[in-house]
Amino acid sequence: MSTDGDVAKKKERDDPALDLALRPKEWAEYIGQDHVKKNLRVFIDAAKKRGEPLEHVLLSGPAGLGKTSLAHLVAREMNTNIRVTSGPAIERVGDLASILTNLMPGDILFIDEVHRLNKLIEEVLYPAMESRTLDIIIGKGPSARTIQIELPPFTLIAATTRAGLLSGPLRSRFGASYRLTFYTAEDLGTIVSRSARLLRTPIDADAIARIARSSRFTPRVANRLLKRCRDWAQVHGTGTITDETAQKMLALLEIDDLGLEPMDRRILDVVVTTFSGGPVGLQALAAATSEEEDTIVEVYEPYLMQLGFLERTPRGRVATERAYSHLGRSLPVQKPLIT
Repeated sequence: MSTDGDVAKKKERDDPALDLALRPKEWAEYIGQDHVKKNLRVFIDAAKKRGEPLEHVLLSGPAGLGKTSLAHLVAREMNTNIRVTSGPAIERVGDLASILTNLMPGDILFIDEVHRLNKLIEEVLYPAMESRTLDIIIGKGPSARTIQIELPPFTLIAATTRAGLLSGPLRSRFGASYRLTFYTAEDLGTIVSRSARLLRTPIDADAIARIARSSRFTPRVANRLLKRCRDWAQVHGTGTITDETAQKMLALLEIDDLGLEPMDRRILDVVVTTFSGGPVGLQALAAATSEEEDTIVEVYEPYLMQLGFLERTPRGRVATERAYSHLGRSLPVQKPLIT
C-alpha cells in the first residue's frame, strides 16, 4: 500500500519527465520569441547551405523562457547531437577538456548558467571557441610543458540569466547573441492549451486564461501551474480543469490573479510599510524580508518591475502607485517643503 510519502516521491520523479514531454520537439511548436526565431532561422539556413557548423550562440534572459528548449531545437534543425552541461558542473580544466575532446564534428555543446564558469575555465574556453584548440599544461614549475590539442568543429550555445556577469572576452567570442523576453498572455494561453493536450487533460477556456494570467509571463511557470491544477481536478473534481478548479488551486498555492506569490507580496509590503514606499537599498530589503539578495534580483524583481509595481532608482527600490493600489494601501501624504 502506497503512502503519501511514496506519492510525493513519485511526483518528484515524474515532474522532470513531464517537463521533457512538454518541451517542444519541432521548430513550429516553439511558441513566442518570434524575433529570436526569425534571426536564428536565417542563421541556421545559411550555415546548412554552406555545410558549416553554426557560429557560437549566446542566449540570455530570465529563467524559464525556453533557452534550453531553443538550444535543443537548434541541434535538431542542424541535424546534430547536443551535449548538455552547466557552468557550476565544470569545476576543473580537466572536466572541460574531457567534454571538448569527446565532441564529434558539428556537435553542439550547450552550457547553461555560463556566467557561473570560473575564470580559469573561461581562459581555456577562449582558444577552443576561437581557433578550436585546447591548450593543456602538463607538470609544474620549470618542467611544465604545454600540449595543444586540435578540436573538431563545434558550436557552443551558452545560456545565462545574468548577461552582465559575463566577461567581455567571453561575450565577444559569440557570433550571435539573442535576448529572450517575457511572453504575452496570448502566447502563454497557447502554451497552456498545447500542454493540456499533451497531458491528456481537458481544460476550459476560462481556466486557460486564468492560468496564463497567473504565470508571471513565463512558460515554465505556466506548465507548473497547469500540472498542479490537473492534480486538483483529479483529486477533487471530475478530471477537467475548470475556472473554479484553477481558482481553488491558485488560492491553495497563495498565488493571486496577477501571479504574485507570498514573497512578491512580502517584498512590496516591506517597501511600502517598513520603508514608507522607498527608496530602499537591496541589502536592507534582503535583511527585512529574510531573502537572499540574488534571489530578489533574479526571481522576484523582474516580474514586479514588469508589472510596474517596483522601480529601481539610483537611491534604491521604490514602490509605485500601482503597488499601493494592488495592496489596498493609500499613498503616503507628501509633507510640504519648509522654506
